[in-house]
Amino acid sequence: MSAPDTAASPTSPHSQESARKTTGQAIIDGLIAHGVDTVFGIPGVQTYGLFDGLAQRPDDITVYGARHEQGAAWMAYGYAQATGRPGVFSVVPGPGVLNAGAALLSGYGASQPMVCLTSEIPTAFMGRGLGHLHEMPDQLATLRTFTKWSENCLHPAHASGLVAEAMYQATSGRPRPVALAAPWDTLTKTAEIAACTPRTITPPAPDAQFVARAIELLANASNPMILVGGGALDAADEVLELARLLQAPVVSFRGGRGVVSSEDPLGFNCAEGFTRWADTDVVIGIGCRMELAWFRWGPRPAGQSTILIDIDPQQHTRLAPTVSLVTTARAGAAALSFALNADAHITPDRTEEFAAAKARRRNDIATRLQPHLDYFTEIRAAMTRDGVLVEEVCQMGFASYFAFDVYSPRTFISGGHQGSLGLGYPTSLGVKAARPERPVISINGDGGFMFGVQEIATAVQYSLPVVAIVFDNESFGNVLNDQRRLFDGRILGSELRNPDFVALARSFGARGQRVDDGPAALGRAVRDAIESNEPTVIHVPMPLDPAVTPWPFLMPS
Repeated sequence: MSAPDTAASPTSPHSQESARKTTGQAIIDGLIAHGVDTVFGIPGVQTYGLFDGLAQRPDDITVYGARHEQGAAWMAYGYAQATGRPGVFSVVPGPGVLNAGAALLSGYGASQPMVCLTSEIPTAFMGRGLGHLHEMPDQLATLRTFTKWSENCLHPAHASGLVAEAMYQATSGRPRPVALAAPWDTLTKTAEIAACTPRTITPPAPDAQFVARAIELLANASNPMILVGGGALDAADEVLELARLLQAPVVSFRGGRGVVSSEDPLGFNCAEGFTRWADTDVVIGIGCRMELAWFRWGPRPAGQSTILIDIDPQQHTRLAPTVSLVTTARAGAAALSFALNADAHITPDRTEEFAAAKARRRNDIATRLQPHLDYFTEIRAAMTRDGVLVEEVCQMGFASYFAFDVYSPRTFISGGHQGSLGLGYPTSLGVKAARPERPVISINGDGGFMFGVQEIATAVQYSLPVVAIVFDNESFGNVLNDQRRLFDGRILGSELRNPDFVALARSFGARGQRVDDGPAALGRAVRDAIESNEPTVIHVPMPLDPAVTPWPFLMPS
């Protein structure tokens, strides 16, 4: 979807109502008009005008102050993942924007609606290269490389229209991060500003001709499979109905976990799904990049056809499916189900067959991946069914893609294909801010946890009782294993010297506990931490065993 040319007519009013306000006030009013209730961030001299606008609306927006710009951005990412609504954060320009870049890039890859509110150097100095505080050669150009839309607000009268455009771009079509920057001096200027009215979003409907072509393929399919990603999270009912009509396994990798429950015979994780791949004759991709098909599962079965349901037209060009449905996951899956019902499509029940296949794979995992699986079994049992697990780039994080059961959408939070080390803990704080009524568990390696360890202070200050589990192998474990395996044992930069994680947590005012006695003891510790309703760090020493790794299940051959 191409972006409207807001730069050409940024003053177009969205309402006849107007009042005299600063740019900062107008931006905050615009957020409230769009239902934003939470902002994460760190104020700085360039964003004083924006934070003053927030300070004047304490009953409408809750502000969480982070301890690092990257942490603020990750919290917004977690909020977006947990709710499907825009995660909003604010950082200073230049270094602040760059510090937030990893989360913005991950949000871009994982299709998350995020809104970065930042500033610029004073307008009189922009573009002159004089070295003003936080000046970048071209901040807007930099932001546009990892956002869907970015713009500068150079006058108060532009604010309402640009906020409406920013929110529209973040949430319409394929959701992705956006950025709006108002220069230091512009944020405090006043003008008569029109009220902000949200734009209407009208997604494309499924093309009836292509629906008919898809039904022709499915009518002749013996072993269809459905692959789901993050774009299907809000279409769980429609996907399950389609799967039942086709008696097709629904396979998720990272982003689509929970679209169909792990308990359902039709709900397959990526390790289970591979066992069905060689026989799959029609694959339906719904709101996903189909990474399993083109990268992780090797050559595709001969003669296999693809039906792709995705709202992003570019995905259909990239993946070159047999049949393209450019629409939402919900509308596309519903259209296929309606057409199948109209044709009186009947498929013999295969749930016993699928349940048996899943059980065999589970036994395989239990034999080859311990203690990982037992740890996840205990964590799962200690949580409520709607509790949220936030993964991290580590051995346990990778194993969670298939070793942790997920029962509903938006209860498994992943960093997506960017694999940004350190995302886990700060992301979990954003999830908890969005879902305070649910247990939130953050699983971490010792290396990644130290990227955002300062945010324990944020958790304590704002009473965000996330349970952070640190599985400690005193290394960047994946790197260490690879160096040993690929480079004749030469090791450099992958072995770590760690703090006392329990004492560190307590020094921030959080609970700290060490678990040395295996999975059952961890389960008890997680239950105690949830019941305490306090920020908690649980340290679990877990020596690295090169022979026990999740990778054979993630890259099977």
